[in-house]
Amino acid sequence: MQKRKLGKSNLEVSALGLGCMGLSFGLGPAVDRQTAIDLIRAAVERGVTFFDTAQIYGPYTNEDVVGEALAPFRGQVVIATKFGFRLQPRTGQPAQPGQPPPLDSRPEQIKQSVEASLKRLRVDTIDLLYQHRVDPEVPIEDVAGAVQDLIRAGKVKHFGLSEPGVQTIRRAHAVQPVTAIQSEYSLWWREPEQELLPTLEELGIGFVPFSPLGKGFLTGAIDESTKFDSSDFRNAVPRFGAEARRANLALVEQLRAIAARKEVPPAQIAIAWLLAQQPWIVPIPGTTKLHRLEENLAGASVVLSADELRDIESAVSKVAVQGGRYPEQLQKMVGR
Repeated sequence: MQKRKLGKSNLEVSALGLGCMGLSFGLGPAVDRQTAIDLIRAAVERGVTFFDTAQIYGPYTNEDVVGEALAPFRGQVVIATKFGFRLQPRTGQPAQPGQPPPLDSRPEQIKQSVEASLKRLRVDTIDLLYQHRVDPEVPIEDVAGAVQDLIRAGKVKHFGLSEPGVQTIRRAHAVQPVTAIQSEYSLWWREPEQELLPTLEELGIGFVPFSPLGKGFLTGAIDESTKFDSSDFRNAVPRFGAEARRANLALVEQLRAIAARKEVPPAQIAIAWLLAQQPWIVPIPGTTKLHRLEENLAGASVVLSADELRDIESAVSKVAVQGGRYPEQLQKMVGR
C-alpha cells in the first residue's frame, strides 16, 4: 500500500484508510464484535495504517472496538476520531439514524470528550481529532483554541474538521493549523470541487473523503429492488429513494462500462478516480466484508491514464444525479 501525506502536515498514512462507522452504526445492523476486530486487523495486515471512528458511532461502541482491534499495532497506525455531539451516558441503545443528538463543541466538553475517547481507544494520544460538525453556538476560534490546548498537552497530535464551510476552515486554520478536512466526495457527489478543494490546496490541508463509493451505490451491488434494514441510514437519504435510485443507476451503468474495459470492478474505478484528483486526498471506504475490503484496497493499485480520466469525466457528465445526499435536518448541519 502506497503512503500519502495529508496536506503540508507530516501526517503520513496509507493511500486508503478504513472508515469503521458501518461496523457498528448507520448502515444496517452492527456486526458482532469479533468480526469487526478481525476485519480491522485484516486491513492492517494488508497495509492500511489509517482508521476512522467517532464517539457518535454506536454511540461509543465503535471507538471501543477500534481501540481493541488496533491495540497490538500502537505506533504503526493512525487513528482519527471526532467530538462535537452531546451524548447521553452509555445506555446500550444505538443512536437513531437520521436523528442526531444536539451539537456541543464547548471547550470544556471537547476536553471531557477527548479524555473519554483516549480510554476507549486505549491510547495516550489521539492522532487526528475532528470536530464532527460545526457548532453555530461556539465560535470556531474557541474550538480551535481548545484543540490547540490538547495538542500542547500531548493528548492530540493533529486537528481536523468534518463538513465545514470554507470560511470556517480559514478561521480555524488561523488559530490552529488544520491537518485534514473530512467530507463526502465521489463520482456522484462532486460539490467539493467548487470551493472546498481549491481552498484546501491553497492552505495546504489534506482531504479525507468519506463515502467514496456513494454509500455502496457505486459498487454496482445496489439496484432499485434492494431493500435496506430498518436501521440503515440510507432509508432516510433522498438519493436512495425509489425514483432517485432508478434514475441514478444510469451513473452506475456508465461506471460499469468503463470498469469492463479496464477489467476491474466499478468500485476500483471510483477509488482510482478519487486518488487521481490530488496527491493529498486519502479516501476512507468502509465495509463489513473481507472480500469487499480486498476489492477496495486493490483500487489503490489501479492507474488511470489521462485519456481514461477524460473518458470517465465524459461518461459521468451525461448523468444528473437525483436526490439530496442527506435528509433535510442533517443537510442543515453541513457547510457552516
